Amino acid sequence: MNEFVSYQSEEKYAIITINNGKANAISHAVIAGLNESLDAAEKENKVVILTGKSGIFSAGFDLKVMTASPESAKELVTKGSKLSLRMLSFPQPIIVACSGHAIAKGAFLLLSADYRIGTTGDFKIGLNEVMIGMTMHNAGIAIAKARLSEVYLNRSVNNAEIYNSKQAVEAGFLDRIVPEDALMITAIKIAEMSSKLNKKAHAATKLKVRKSHLEDLEMAIELDLKSDISINP
Repeated sequence: MNEFVSYQSEEKYAIITINNGKANAISHAVIAGLNESLDAAEKENKVVILTGKSGIFSAGFDLKVMTASPESAKELVTKGSKLSLRMLSFPQPIIVACSGHAIAKGAFLLLSADYRIGTTGDFKIGLNEVMIGMTMHNAGIAIAKARLSEVYLNRSVNNAEIYNSKQAVEAGFLDRIVPEDALMITAIKIAEMSSKLNKKAHAATKLKVRKSHLEDLEMAIELDLKSDISINP
């Protein structure tokens, strides 16, 4: 969809790939590309596989934008939160093929998907905001609350605990892990199985199941617009 996000349409699913430099950072351009790709998948009524590049799914928001000014940080975080809201209410299943490290917004994208497959290996997955001097934003807390158990919510959000792939399954960031060479094969199998779901029933049920969480997230996004969002060393 742009130079940082590619869209590949197959018969039963579409593959969306983030490719933005060493950290696979989530920038304004990446979010725009992801939204354009989701538009295309929605129009084609296709299950989505979202992935990154070998060794890294995403290390989170573009730090150059996040540290430029509080206003700059707030704009990017707001766009990221609205992307998560869209993913959590997306009419088709979204499967993440987590190709390696997933930190901060990278981990939040895992928490915004329907099924998350990780790769075995010494990869880091988690929310490091507090570690780098950012008070966790309201939307981040709302997303984490919806998908993590209370024990891991506190360890992940308050303590910025980072997990390896195996631990990330227990914490709730991933659903399963497979060897790297089986990642896309497994994601495609899950996508093909998911394509057999009744589309209307899946979309309506998802909104019912997540109703309170989606409402909380919408409210959290509004609160964040009135809050200071910045990284303080």
